[in-house]
Amino acid sequence: MRYLTLLISLLALSIGCASHATKSSDNDIDIDADTIATRRFVPSEITLQDIKTRDQLDNYIAHYWDTFPFAEGESIEEYDTNDIYAAFAQYVLIIPRSEADSLLRHLMLRAEASREALDLFAEVAHDVLYDPNAPTRNDEYYIPVLETLVESELLDEYDKIVPQRELHIVYQNRLGHIANDFTMTLADDTHLTLHSLKADYTILLFNNPGCEMCREIIDGIEGSELIKSLSRDHNIKIVALYPDEDITAWRDYLPTMPQSWICGYDKELRLTSERLYDLKAIPSLYLLDHDKRVIIKDGSSLKQLEEALMLLTKK
Repeated sequence: MRYLTLLISLLALSIGCASHATKSSDNDIDIDADTIATRRFVPSEITLQDIKTRDQLDNYIAHYWDTFPFAEGESIEEYDTNDIYAAFAQYVLIIPRSEADSLLRHLMLRAEASREALDLFAEVAHDVLYDPNAPTRNDEYYIPVLETLVESELLDEYDKIVPQRELHIVYQNRLGHIANDFTMTLADDTHLTLHSLKADYTILLFNNPGCEMCREIIDGIEGSELIKSLSRDHNIKIVALYPDEDITAWRDYLPTMPQSWICGYDKELRLTSERLYDLKAIPSLYLLDHDKRVIIKDGSSLKQLEEALMLLTKK
Protein backbone atom coordinates (compact mmCIF):
# COMPACT_ATOMS: atom_id res chain seq x y z
CA MET A 1 0.00 0.00 0.00
CA ARG A 2 1.49 3.30 -1.12
CA TYR A 3 0.41 5.32 1.92
CA LEU A 4 2.02 2.81 4.29
CA THR A 5 5.31 3.11 2.42
CA LEU A 6 5.10 6.87 2.88
CA LEU A 7 4.37 6.50 6.59
CA ILE A 8 7.32 4.18 7.07
CA SER A 9 9.60 6.73 5.40
CA LEU A 10 8.24 9.49 7.64
CA LEU A 11 8.72 7.28 10.69
CA ALA A 12 12.43 6.93 10.04
CA LEU A 13 12.70 10.72 10.15
CA SER A 14 10.53 10.93 13.27
CA ILE A 15 12.58 8.42 15.23
CA GLY A 16 15.75 10.39 14.61
CA CYS A 17 14.11 13.59 15.86
CA ALA A 18 12.53 11.95 18.89
CA SER A 19 15.75 10.29 19.97
CA HIS A 20 17.57 13.62 19.78
CA ALA A 21 14.83 15.28 21.81
CA THR A 22 15.26 12.87 24.71
CA LYS A 23 18.92 13.79 25.00
CA SER A 24 18.31 17.53 25.02
CA SER A 25 15.29 17.64 27.32
CA ASP A 26 15.74 19.08 30.81
CA ASN A 27 13.11 16.68 32.10
CA ASP A 28 14.65 13.39 30.96
CA ILE A 29 13.59 10.36 32.97
CA ASP A 30 16.50 9.17 35.12
CA ILE A 31 17.18 5.63 33.94
CA ASP A 32 20.14 3.61 35.15
CA ALA A 33 22.49 2.67 32.31
CA ASP A 34 22.45 -0.99 33.39
CA THR A 35 18.66 -1.25 32.97
CA ILE A 36 18.00 1.04 30.03
CA ALA A 37 17.74 -1.84 27.53
CA THR A 38 16.44 -4.61 29.78
CA ARG A 39 12.86 -4.05 28.65
CA ARG A 40 11.91 -3.31 25.08
CA PHE A 41 8.55 -2.12 23.84
CA VAL A 42 7.30 -3.42 20.52
CA PRO A 43 3.67 -2.58 19.65
CA SER A 44 3.00 -5.90 17.92
CA GLU A 45 4.63 -8.99 16.49
CA ILE A 46 3.64 -7.72 13.05
CA THR A 47 5.08 -4.62 11.42
CA LEU A 48 3.57 -1.97 9.19
CA GLN A 49 5.07 -3.73 6.20
CA ASP A 50 2.91 -6.76 7.02
CA ILE A 51 -0.33 -4.78 6.89
CA LYS A 52 -2.24 -5.12 3.62
CA THR A 53 -5.78 -3.92 4.37
CA ARG A 54 -7.47 -1.05 6.19
CA ASP A 55 -9.09 -3.52 8.61
CA GLN A 56 -5.66 -4.86 9.54
CA LEU A 57 -4.43 -1.32 10.13
CA ASP A 58 -7.46 -0.46 12.29
CA ASN A 59 -6.88 -3.59 14.38
CA TYR A 60 -3.18 -2.74 14.70
CA ILE A 61 -4.04 0.74 15.97
CA ALA A 62 -6.73 -0.54 18.37
CA HIS A 63 -4.27 -2.88 20.12
CA TYR A 64 -1.12 -0.79 19.65
CA TRP A 65 -0.49 -0.10 23.35
CA ASP A 66 -1.96 -3.29 24.83
CA THR A 67 1.40 -4.74 25.87
CA PHE A 68 2.60 -1.58 27.63
CA PRO A 69 2.33 -1.95 31.45
CA PHE A 70 0.76 1.42 32.29
CA ALA A 71 0.03 0.37 35.88
CA GLU A 72 3.45 -1.05 36.74
CA GLY A 73 4.76 2.22 38.15
CA GLU A 74 8.47 2.21 38.84
CA SER A 75 9.14 -0.74 36.53
CA ILE A 76 8.27 1.54 33.60
CA GLU A 77 11.65 3.19 34.13
CA GLU A 78 13.29 -0.04 32.96
CA TYR A 79 12.14 0.63 29.40
CA ASP A 80 14.45 2.06 26.80
CA THR A 81 12.74 5.41 26.28
CA ASN A 82 13.91 5.49 22.66
CA ASP A 83 11.49 2.62 22.06
CA ILE A 84 8.62 4.64 23.51
CA TYR A 85 9.53 7.74 21.50
CA ALA A 86 9.74 5.71 18.29
CA ALA A 87 6.47 3.91 19.03
CA PHE A 88 4.65 7.15 19.82
CA ALA A 89 6.01 8.84 16.67
CA GLN A 90 4.80 5.92 14.59
CA TYR A 91 1.43 5.95 16.33
CA VAL A 92 0.69 9.60 15.55
CA LEU A 93 1.64 9.01 11.92
CA ILE A 94 -0.70 6.07 11.37
CA ILE A 95 -3.83 7.05 13.32
CA PRO A 96 -6.65 8.51 11.19
CA ARG A 97 -6.87 12.28 11.49
CA SER A 98 -10.62 12.08 12.17
CA GLU A 99 -10.01 9.80 15.16
CA ALA A 100 -6.85 11.41 16.54
CA ASP A 101 -8.59 13.37 19.28
CA SER A 102 -10.39 10.37 20.76
CA LEU A 103 -7.44 7.98 20.34
CA LEU A 104 -4.88 10.29 21.95
CA ARG A 105 -7.27 11.23 24.75
CA HIS A 106 -7.86 7.53 25.41
CA LEU A 107 -4.12 6.85 25.43
CA MET A 108 -3.49 9.57 28.02
CA LEU A 109 -6.34 8.26 30.18
CA ARG A 110 -4.71 4.84 30.09
CA ALA A 111 -1.44 6.47 31.14
CA GLU A 112 -3.19 7.71 34.29
CA ALA A 113 -2.90 4.15 35.63
CA SER A 114 0.33 5.36 37.29
CA ARG A 115 2.11 8.66 37.78
CA GLU A 116 5.23 7.24 36.14
CA ALA A 117 3.33 6.34 32.97
CA LEU A 118 1.59 9.70 32.86
CA ASP A 119 4.87 11.60 33.25
CA LEU A 120 6.52 9.50 30.55
CA PHE A 121 3.77 9.95 27.96
CA ALA A 122 3.42 13.65 28.78
CA GLU A 123 7.12 14.13 28.05
CA VAL A 124 7.08 12.01 24.91
CA ALA A 125 3.98 13.78 23.54
CA HIS A 126 5.58 17.17 24.22
CA ASP A 127 8.72 16.33 22.25
CA VAL A 128 6.97 14.53 19.38
CA LEU A 129 3.95 16.83 18.96
CA TYR A 130 5.08 20.23 20.26
CA ASP A 131 8.83 20.62 19.73
CA PRO A 132 9.23 23.21 16.92
CA ASN A 133 11.87 21.07 15.20
CA ALA A 134 9.89 17.83 15.26
CA PRO A 135 8.66 16.72 11.81
CA THR A 136 5.65 15.21 13.59
CA ARG A 137 4.69 18.46 15.32
CA ASN A 138 0.91 18.83 15.39
CA ASP A 139 -0.94 21.25 17.68
CA GLU A 140 -4.32 19.64 16.99
CA TYR A 141 -3.00 16.27 18.16
CA TYR A 142 -1.35 17.85 21.19
CA ILE A 143 -4.57 19.48 22.40
CA PRO A 144 -6.25 16.27 23.70
CA VAL A 145 -2.98 15.35 25.44
CA LEU A 146 -2.85 18.71 27.24
CA GLU A 147 -6.55 18.74 28.08
CA THR A 148 -6.19 15.32 29.71
CA LEU A 149 -3.19 16.50 31.74
CA VAL A 150 -5.00 19.64 32.90
CA GLU A 151 -7.98 17.54 34.02
CA SER A 152 -5.91 14.75 35.60
CA GLU A 153 -6.40 14.06 39.32
CA LEU A 154 -2.85 12.69 39.48
CA LEU A 155 -1.40 16.17 38.97
CA ASP A 156 -1.52 19.02 41.46
CA GLU A 157 -1.93 22.69 40.57
CA TYR A 158 1.83 23.19 40.34
CA ASP A 159 2.18 20.23 37.94
CA LYS A 160 -0.51 21.73 35.72
CA ILE A 161 1.13 25.13 35.23
CA VAL A 162 3.11 24.13 32.13
CA PRO A 163 0.27 22.14 30.46
CA GLN A 164 -2.11 25.03 31.08
CA ARG A 165 0.31 27.52 29.54
CA GLU A 166 0.93 25.31 26.53
CA LEU A 167 -2.79 24.69 26.12
CA HIS A 168 -3.41 28.44 25.97
CA ILE A 169 -0.79 28.71 23.22
CA VAL A 170 -2.02 25.83 21.05
CA TYR A 171 -5.59 27.11 21.33
CA GLN A 172 -4.50 30.27 19.49
CA ASN A 173 -4.90 30.53 15.71
CA ARG A 174 -6.12 26.98 15.17
CA LEU A 175 -6.50 25.70 11.63
CA GLY A 176 -9.82 26.82 10.19
CA HIS A 177 -10.24 29.52 12.83
CA ILE A 178 -9.80 33.27 12.41
CA ALA A 179 -6.27 34.40 13.23
CA ASN A 180 -5.75 36.74 16.16
CA ASP A 181 -5.70 40.36 15.13
CA PHE A 182 -2.82 42.67 16.05
CA THR A 183 -1.51 46.13 15.26
CA MET A 184 1.78 46.53 13.43
CA THR A 185 3.86 49.66 13.20
CA LEU A 186 5.33 50.44 9.78
CA ALA A 187 8.62 52.16 8.95
CA ASP A 188 6.91 55.57 8.68
CA ASP A 189 5.40 55.07 12.17
CA THR A 190 1.88 54.59 10.83
CA HIS A 191 -0.18 51.70 12.13
CA LEU A 192 -2.04 48.87 10.46
CA THR A 193 -4.04 45.94 11.77
CA LEU A 194 -3.91 42.46 10.29
CA HIS A 195 -7.69 42.24 9.92
CA SER A 196 -7.86 45.56 8.07
CA LEU A 197 -5.91 44.14 5.13
CA LYS A 198 -8.12 43.38 2.15
CA ALA A 199 -6.76 40.33 0.38
CA ASP A 200 -7.83 37.01 -1.05
CA TYR A 201 -4.90 35.43 0.77
CA THR A 202 -2.44 36.81 3.30
CA ILE A 203 1.01 35.34 3.80
CA LEU A 204 2.19 36.27 7.28
CA LEU A 205 5.84 35.74 8.16
CA PHE A 206 7.26 36.35 11.64
CA ASN A 207 10.98 36.93 11.20
CA ASN A 208 14.12 38.33 12.78
CA PRO A 209 17.03 40.26 11.23
CA GLY A 210 20.05 38.00 10.78
CA CYS A 211 18.00 34.79 10.87
CA GLU A 212 19.36 32.62 8.04
CA MET A 213 16.25 30.46 7.74
CA CYS A 214 14.11 33.60 7.65
CA ARG A 215 16.23 34.89 4.78
CA GLU A 216 15.82 31.62 2.89
CA ILE A 217 12.03 31.81 3.18
CA ILE A 218 11.96 35.52 2.27
CA ASP A 219 14.05 34.89 -0.84
CA GLY A 220 12.04 31.76 -1.65
CA ILE A 221 8.69 33.54 -1.50
CA GLU A 222 9.97 36.54 -3.42
CA GLY A 223 11.49 34.31 -6.10
CA SER A 224 8.55 31.91 -6.38
CA GLU A 225 7.24 31.90 -9.95
CA LEU A 226 4.10 30.15 -8.72
CA ILE A 227 3.25 32.87 -6.21
CA LYS A 228 3.98 35.54 -8.83
CA SER A 229 1.67 33.77 -11.27
CA LEU A 230 -1.14 33.36 -8.74
CA SER A 231 -0.80 37.01 -7.73
CA ARG A 232 -1.87 38.05 -11.22
CA ASP A 233 -5.34 36.61 -10.66
CA HIS A 234 -5.61 36.82 -6.89
CA ASN A 235 -4.96 39.56 -4.38
CA ILE A 236 -2.14 38.06 -2.28
CA LYS A 237 -0.61 40.27 0.37
CA ILE A 238 2.64 39.38 2.11
CA VAL A 239 3.27 40.67 5.63
CA ALA A 240 6.63 40.38 7.35
CA LEU A 241 6.41 41.12 11.05
CA TYR A 242 9.25 41.58 13.51
CA PRO A 243 7.99 40.54 16.98
CA ASP A 244 10.94 41.59 19.17
CA GLU A 245 12.24 44.86 20.61
CA ASP A 246 15.50 45.76 18.83
CA ILE A 247 13.93 48.24 16.44
CA THR A 248 17.31 49.62 15.36
CA ALA A 249 18.27 46.17 14.06
CA TRP A 250 14.92 45.91 12.30
CA ARG A 251 15.31 49.31 10.60
CA ASP A 252 18.86 48.45 9.53
CA TYR A 253 17.58 45.21 7.97
CA LEU A 254 14.54 46.78 6.31
CA PRO A 255 16.32 47.79 3.04
CA THR A 256 16.95 44.09 2.32
CA MET A 257 13.25 43.26 2.40
CA PRO A 258 11.14 43.07 -0.80
CA GLN A 259 9.66 46.48 -1.56
CA SER A 260 6.19 45.10 -2.32
CA TRP A 261 5.85 43.48 1.11
CA ILE A 262 4.17 45.05 4.13
CA CYS A 263 6.90 45.16 6.78
CA GLY A 264 6.18 46.10 10.35
CA TYR A 265 7.02 45.46 13.97
CA ASP A 266 5.11 44.90 17.19
CA LYS A 267 5.68 48.18 18.98
CA GLU A 268 3.75 47.22 22.12
CA LEU A 269 5.16 43.64 22.17
CA ARG A 270 1.63 42.31 22.57
CA LEU A 271 2.30 39.22 20.51
CA THR A 272 4.67 37.82 23.12
CA SER A 273 3.28 39.37 26.30
CA GLU A 274 -0.27 38.22 25.54
CA ARG A 275 0.86 35.04 23.72
CA LEU A 276 -1.28 35.87 20.70
CA TYR A 277 0.95 33.69 18.50
CA ASP A 278 3.27 30.78 19.20
CA LEU A 279 6.67 32.32 18.53
CA LYS A 280 8.99 29.95 20.35
CA ALA A 281 10.74 29.36 17.03
CA ILE A 282 11.44 31.79 14.20
CA PRO A 283 10.66 31.89 11.30
CA SER A 284 6.96 31.23 11.68
CA LEU A 285 4.81 31.22 8.55
CA TYR A 286 1.02 31.53 8.31
CA LEU A 287 -1.34 31.47 5.36
CA LEU A 288 -4.73 33.12 5.84
CA ASP A 289 -7.76 33.22 3.55
CA HIS A 290 -9.85 36.32 2.76
CA ASP A 291 -11.64 36.05 6.12
CA LYS A 292 -8.26 35.68 7.88
CA ARG A 293 -8.97 32.02 8.66
CA VAL A 294 -5.82 29.99 9.24
CA ILE A 295 -4.85 27.67 6.38
CA ILE A 296 -1.23 27.11 7.44
CA LYS A 297 -0.19 27.55 11.06
CA ASP A 298 3.41 28.12 12.15
CA GLY A 299 4.92 26.65 9.01
CA SER A 300 8.45 27.05 7.68
CA SER A 301 8.26 25.50 4.23
CA LEU A 302 7.94 27.30 0.89
CA LYS A 303 6.78 24.03 -0.67
CA GLN A 304 3.94 23.73 1.85
CA LEU A 305 2.91 27.32 1.11
CA GLU A 306 2.95 26.83 -2.66
CA GLU A 307 1.00 23.56 -2.48
CA ALA A 308 -1.66 25.14 -0.27
CA LEU A 309 -2.06 28.13 -2.57
CA MET A 310 -2.33 25.88 -5.63
CA LEU A 311 -5.04 23.83 -3.95
CA LEU A 312 -6.98 26.89 -2.78
CA THR A 313 -6.87 28.72 -6.10
CA LYS A 314 -8.08 25.66 -8.04
CA LYS A 315 -11.38 25.58 -6.14
